[in-house]
Amino acid sequence: MEPITVLVHGALGKMGREVTAAICRDPELELVGGVDVKATQEQLILPDDSKKVPLSSDLSSLLEICHPKVLVDFTIAEAAISAVRIVLKQGINVVIGTSGITDDNLKEIEELSKANKVGVIVAPNFALGSVILLHLAKIGAKFFDHAEIIELHHHEKADAPSGTALATAREMSKSKGKAFVYPLTKKETLSGTRGGQVDGVSIHSVRLLGLMASQEVIFGAPGQTLSLRHDTISRECYIPGIIMAIKEVVKRQGLVYGLETLLNLR
Repeated sequence: MEPITVLVHGALGKMGREVTAAICRDPELELVGGVDVKATQEQLILPDDSKKVPLSSDLSSLLEICHPKVLVDFTIAEAAISAVRIVLKQGINVVIGTSGITDDNLKEIEELSKANKVGVIVAPNFALGSVILLHLAKIGAKFFDHAEIIELHHHEKADAPSGTALATAREMSKSKGKAFVYPLTKKETLSGTRGGQVDGVSIHSVRLLGLMASQEVIFGAPGQTLSLRHDTISRECYIPGIIMAIKEVVKRQGLVYGLETLLNLR
C-alpha cells in the first residue's frame, strides 16, 4: 500500500513542526512538502535528518512540484480559506486545525468539497480528551438551564474566545434545543467582566504566560454544579487525532466537522 502523501501548510509554526515530525514517524504517511509564509529557504530538513522536502511561501508554486493527497493546515483562518480554495479545485483532501473558521467559511468549504468530490475534516480541537469533553457537555446540556465556559490558553494565542469554546457553546445549545438562561448583571463595574455569550452560555477567555490550553464547562442548577474540564499538557496530545484525520479524510467526500464522527460519538 502506497503511503498517503501530505503537505503541511504552516510547516514552520509550533503545531506545524509537531505535525511534520509525527508524519515522518508514521510509515503509512509521507511528507512531500511544507508551506509557510516565513519560509526563507527552498528545502525543509525532516526531523530525523533522513531527507529534505520542498519548502516555499507560495502554495501554488509548491503544488506544481509535489502532488499531495492531503493538505494539513495549521495557520490562521484567512490563510486556511485561501489555501482551501486552491487545493480543493485540484482534488486534494484537506485537514484543518486552524482556529477561527466561521460558519460562512464552513459553508464554502462544504460546497467546494462536494463540487470537487474530495474530503475535508475541520476540527476545532484534535485532542481526543477535548472531543470527549464536548460529547459529555452535550449530554449535560439537556439537563441544566445555566452554563458557562472558561477557556485558558497561552499568551500568544491570536484569537479569543477559542474556536473550541465557540463550538462547545453552539453544540450545547443545539443539544438542548434552546438557549440557556443568561443572568443579567444589574451593575457591571468593569466592562466585559461577564465575557461574551453564545445562546446564553457566557464564555470567559484567559490568556496567560505558562498556560498551554484548557477548557472548563460549568453547569449550574439549584443547590449543585457540574464541572467538566480538559487540560492540554503539551502539543503532542493533538497528534493522534490529526494522524487519524489524515488517514480518514482520503476515504471521504464532503465536509466532516469535528472528530466526533470519526470516533462514532454522533
